[in-house]
Amino acid sequence: MPTMLTRITGLTAGVLFAAAAQAEAPMVKEQAPGYYRTMLGSFEITALSDGTVKLPVDKLLLNTTEEHVHNTLADNFLSAPLDTSVNGYLINTGNHLVLVDTGAGSLFGPTLGKLVEHLKASGYEPADVDEIYITHMHPDHVGGLISDGEIVFPNAIVRASVEDQNFWLNEDNLKAADEGSKGFFKGAMASLNPYVESGQFKPFDKDQELVPGISAVSASGHTPGHSLYKVKSGDNTLMLWGDLIHVAAVQFPQPDIAIQFDVNSEQAVESRAQAFADAQETGYWVGSAHLSFPGLGHLKSADQGYEFIPANYQGGVGDTETGK
Repeated sequence: MPTMLTRITGLTAGVLFAAAAQAEAPMVKEQAPGYYRTMLGSFEITALSDGTVKLPVDKLLLNTTEEHVHNTLADNFLSAPLDTSVNGYLINTGNHLVLVDTGAGSLFGPTLGKLVEHLKASGYEPADVDEIYITHMHPDHVGGLISDGEIVFPNAIVRASVEDQNFWLNEDNLKAADEGSKGFFKGAMASLNPYVESGQFKPFDKDQELVPGISAVSASGHTPGHSLYKVKSGDNTLMLWGDLIHVAAVQFPQPDIAIQFDVNSEQAVESRAQAFADAQETGYWVGSAHLSFPGLGHLKSADQGYEFIPANYQGGVGDTETGK
């Protein structure tokens, strides 16, 4: 007959074995497909994640010091290099399916390039998209247009500011650029030229409606033709900011802090100041490429600068109007 000690020892061994078996389950280490859906009036908005990339923002930000950036990030439980979201936005107006920015594709490293995968997970196919609006021609916004040199969105008209076209698709500008900037020109050309050659690229002049409910708004500085997109359905408005802001924790309190990626940092600061003031005054929704996914929310004034209020998570999406 087993003794009490034998029974206890056997029980202990069983518990340890069960714990060991559970501990051996491999960690998945992946997020769920990166899309988030909400309604803006009668328009369906789907935020699409292209992934995140670690940026040495302490080295990149201008009009500040590395110490200030480190301290501000630490105050927000962050550090450099900073995991930085890259977001695109899909707008279903009922008559048009419009994609704003396409992510990096293969142009920005292995942690990005997931936008098309997430678009499919959200219930759409690249062939469903009939309009693509580019905020500007940096690689993390246009790289998703192509894959292995082939067009990804076969039925889409691609639109961007003629000013960005004249700057980034210009061979003379490529030749004159310093070595650190040539990759930006090459990435833009590789991504846009297949659409130019197929007749699918149609640049626009600043500040005009592109399809009913969606208008381009000039916000030059980050690039010569950097554009915001105003999405309006009924009394509801969403302003898509592109690269108006890169580091929320630092630049919302101090909008005059710029970044080395700006072609004209003084002009970029002016555009950001105007957009922030408009968003705070009107209370409309904003969405941005480098705010933490899904990058949607509102702006309000703070003791210093502004405070970003992220969208409250919705577990289901119906026909209820939201926003202003």
